[in-house]
Amino acid sequence: MVLREFYDYVAAAEVNSEHPLAKAIVEHAKKFHSGENYIWSEARDFISMTGHGVKAEVSDKCVLVGNKTFMSSSGIDIPVEASEILTEEEEKARTTILVAMNQEVVGIISVSDPIKPNAREVISYLRSMKVESIMVTGDNWGTANAISKEVGIENVVAEAKPEQKAEKVKELQLAGRTVAMVGDGINDSPALVSADVGLAIGAGTDVAIEAADIVLMKSNLEDVITAIDLSRKTFFRIRMNYVWALGYNIIGIPIAAGVLFPSTRFRLPPWVAGAAMAASSVSVVCWSLLLRYYKSPKLGR
Repeated sequence: MVLREFYDYVAAAEVNSEHPLAKAIVEHAKKFHSGENYIWSEARDFISMTGHGVKAEVSDKCVLVGNKTFMSSSGIDIPVEASEILTEEEEKARTTILVAMNQEVVGIISVSDPIKPNAREVISYLRSMKVESIMVTGDNWGTANAISKEVGIENVVAEAKPEQKAEKVKELQLAGRTVAMVGDGINDSPALVSADVGLAIGAGTDVAIEAADIVLMKSNLEDVITAIDLSRKTFFRIRMNYVWALGYNIIGIPIAAGVLFPSTRFRLPPWVAGAAMAASSVSVVCWSLLLRYYKSPKLGR
């Protein structure tokens, strides 16, 4: 089987999937048909196993595209040579996808999602903000460990299914943690919903964006820092507004009730009471308007 034919079968099976990796494979397969308005062969009996892979009947072959767990559960043996290649690719922080046709492994697709240049700096800055970063991924342990070392994350959960990601979020919440989940894929959606705050990458899937509370439009990791920092400053101002409002009332109400009159013969004139209430409202509004001058933290400052 030539490479072009191999990708034709794989793309025909993957074209119906919404997973980012599936879309990447289909886009790569199109390169073998440059200049052609190519239509992939019909995929019959299409089945998508969330967190594992897809299965479909394409032409005369039963095509399976997915991870090692998917192949094993489908009764497909992984050759020793393939296992060695998988290990080598995982050590290079690449995601590997097995392709089987008619119950036999016929190829391995290696996908590399480059780590954003500032990822390590973002993780380090979050640590300085007393925010612990945990990686929860559906990738294999080899790839997950390689990436975590590169970006500086110590706590890693790999080969996690979508429901396991959500369970991890709930586990942290039960331990008294406030959890913010950052994700971009369909498999992240349950965790985004379960988290106290879900942040979706703007370039992610529509499902993830719908499930999130905050969408990072620029797909810049620094915006995660900005979202947390701006939220903290907003809540600080809310608390200060309560302090100002309570301060006016705690001091003003007893005086207006005449608590000072027996000793000082002082009564609070109505115009002073009205001015105090107006000043209370003005101070709250002005304190809130200071957020207009908010500047997001910059890495390296």
